[in-house]
Amino acid sequence: MKDELDRLAKLEKQVKAGGGKERIQRQHDSGKLTARERIDLLFDSGTFHELDLFVQHCCTSFGMEKVSIPADGVVTGYGKVNGRTVCAYSQDFTARGGTLGEMHAKKICKVMDMAMTMKVPMVGLIDSGGARIQEGVNALNGYGNIFFRNTCASGVIPQISAIMGPAAGGAVYSPAMTDFVFMVKRTSHMYITGPSVVKAATSEEISDEELGGAMTHCIKSGVAQFACNTDEQAIEEIKKLLGYLPQSNVEKPPDIPPADSPDRRDLALDDIIPEAYKAYDMKAVICSIVDNGEFLEPSRQYAPNIITAFARLNGHVVGIIANQPNYLAGCLDINASDKAARFIRFCDAFNIPLLTIADVPGYLPGSSQEWGGIIRHGAKLLWCYSEATVPKITLITRKAYGGAYIAMCSQSLGADYTLAWPTAEIAVMGAEGAAAIIHREEIQSAADPKAKEKEKIEEYRKLLYNPYVAASQGYINAVIRPSDTRPTIIAALEALRNKKEMRPAKKHGNIPL
Repeated sequence: MKDELDRLAKLEKQVKAGGGKERIQRQHDSGKLTARERIDLLFDSGTFHELDLFVQHCCTSFGMEKVSIPADGVVTGYGKVNGRTVCAYSQDFTARGGTLGEMHAKKICKVMDMAMTMKVPMVGLIDSGGARIQEGVNALNGYGNIFFRNTCASGVIPQISAIMGPAAGGAVYSPAMTDFVFMVKRTSHMYITGPSVVKAATSEEISDEELGGAMTHCIKSGVAQFACNTDEQAIEEIKKLLGYLPQSNVEKPPDIPPADSPDRRDLALDDIIPEAYKAYDMKAVICSIVDNGEFLEPSRQYAPNIITAFARLNGHVVGIIANQPNYLAGCLDINASDKAARFIRFCDAFNIPLLTIADVPGYLPGSSQEWGGIIRHGAKLLWCYSEATVPKITLITRKAYGGAYIAMCSQSLGADYTLAWPTAEIAVMGAEGAAAIIHREEIQSAADPKAKEKEKIEEYRKLLYNPYVAASQGYINAVIRPSDTRPTIIAALEALRNKKEMRPAKKHGNIPL
């Protein structure tokens, strides 16, 4: 037995050494951790159980039968993250560039299947040269099998991807199908075709970072939700995100004992709305309302005219969607609609109540928006709010005009509880436009058209620029003092905690993608 135990220890050491000291040093020199170092950081000490350590590839073409790839270039297994079970895979760039072949893919598929069986989150740490060319169609089939499992797992277990090196070609589609994508600045890149192919096809010269770096995907494409400075920071942020999420769609998100009083009132909110329609920071409102002023904001650099965030109220997780008056006046546009719609769908799938904070003047006007499909994209927001069956609470702080009022989870889209501050203005459009339409003839025939127009604008404002007309019709359930916002919302959430809503049976709807 001793000989066999010694042999086992020797084989384990060989495989866990990955590509060897030289390649590990190269990995470190490029600012990256190794696959196993990342796994060690992600999981609680001593809890990770590795699967399929001794798996080897089966390729015999192009001399591959003479090539040994430790663990076939990927570490897979399960363990505890902050005391809760999580499954993960981590591609090993030191072992044949972390390229994906038949057995590499089978290892990933097996741990994904396990995550579904166990009903726990799945985390992928991606650092790969792409498909293993020598394995041809077997590698492509491997990607297809992973994509299929991403789709089956969607809405059942949380799926998180971290791009921690290159991801090119078909390899980018698995992370794109997961719920949240993390990237590391300067060391991670994600694109369908790299700079050399782009140059050959179009003569455009562009760097890896410009084409598919972390900030490109967090600001421009919206493919990634988090940009981190280092591997260590990315893993720490993943652990923070997991703390807000349930293990699966059959559970509620984890509660924690609140350290912030549910009755806390903030008098500063009574004066936060500035005069003369000046901008203010909606994040200050969110900080004032949520527990300890803490929230986690995915996609913070993308479509900043709308905020999406996870937070807690009295220890319970909520998803927040809020217009940001500091950027584009909080208008809804194509990107903001897409960003909010996807976040709403995630929260609904995983039993996370929705808090919507509206201060929206309307949809962003212009030919670029119309030609880009704002009708179709904006419809996604209407669809996702209407589809969501979790508790939905809406607060209007200042203005909510026209179709944008409806889109920000109005009562007609199924909001369970609608609130407004006394400063709220709910109308079909702004006073200037409304007065010009309603009183066109009177203004044109007046001795002083400008004075008459100003008079009618003020008349419209006094009549409709308040929450009381909507409240009188039952569209606003309560007009509250801003300083009472936190305790009022917490009370509503507590009342709605056991909400059950049934919808007609169907295979699925046809969302306007």
